[in-house]
Amino acid sequence: MKYAIDIPNFGDFADPRLTQQVARDAEEAGWDAVWVWDHVWRDEGVPYADPWILLASIALATTRVRLGPMVTPLPRRRPWIVAREAVTLDHLSDGRFVLGVGLGAPAKEFAAFGEVEDLKVRAAKLDEGLEIIGRCWSGDRFSFHGEHYSLDDVQFLPVPVQPRIPVWAATTWPIRAPFRRAARLDGIWPVRRDEAGKASALGPADIREVAALIGELRTSPDPYDILVHGITPADDPAAAAETVAAVAEAGATWWTERINTARGDLSEMRRRIDAGPPSG
Repeated sequence: MKYAIDIPNFGDFADPRLTQQVARDAEEAGWDAVWVWDHVWRDEGVPYADPWILLASIALATTRVRLGPMVTPLPRRRPWIVAREAVTLDHLSDGRFVLGVGLGAPAKEFAAFGEVEDLKVRAAKLDEGLEIIGRCWSGDRFSFHGEHYSLDDVQFLPVPVQPRIPVWAATTWPIRAPFRRAARLDGIWPVRRDEAGKASALGPADIREVAALIGELRTSPDPYDILVHGITPADDPAAAAETVAAVAEAGATWWTERINTARGDLSEMRRRIDAGPPSG
C-alpha cells in the first residue's frame, strides 16, 4: 500500500508558496504522493489557482513524492495540451508524474463556461483524448481524425522520462460501463457521487467488487493500481491504520488522505500531513 495526500487548488491552497511548503512537509513526513484537484469554479467566494502551475511548484519543491492531477476533466481540455503539460512535468519531476483523468464534476463547471454537459459526449471526448495523448507520448508522427478532434501529421517531442506515464481513470461506482475504459489504463479511482456531483469513498466490500471486475476486464499482465480516498485522524494512528488495512486487504493499492476543510482549518489540515501516513 502507498499513501498520498490530495489538496484542492482553491482556498488556502490557491497560494503556490503554501502548496510548495505543504508538499515538502508531506515528503518529509513519509507520504508517497501529492495530488492536486483540477477545478475552475466549484465553491463560491474562494480564490483558485491553476492546478498545473501548482504541480510544477510541487515538482520543484520535492525529490521523491509522485505528483499529478486527481483528476483533470479531460473533456474540457485540449488533449494535446494535456499531453505536452504532462511530459513537461514528467521531465521536471524526473519521472514522478501520474495523470489522473475523468469526465469532470460538478456539471456547473461545464455549463458556466459554455462547455458540453452531455455525459455521452464527454465520454466520447475522453476516449478520443486518451488515444491522442498516447500517440503524442509515443514520439511518432501521426494523424488523428475523430468525431471531436482532428490532428494532421503531428509529432510531439520529447517523449516522457518514464517508459509510460501512468494514467488513472476516475469512475463512478457502481456504474460499470466506464470500467472497460479504466481497465485498459494503469489504475482507477472509483467513487460514489451524489446528485450535486460530490464524491464519497468506497468501503472494503465495494473495493473487492471493483478489483474483481477489473480482473475480469483487464488483459495486460502489468501492475494495476486501485486508489481509495478518505479521512483518518491525526492523533489516533491505530484507528487510522485499521481503516486503511481494511481497504488494502480488499485490493486497494493506494490510500489518498483528503486534505480539505472537511477536517477543519488549515492548521488541522497541516497537522494531519505532519502526522504521516496511516500505515501503522
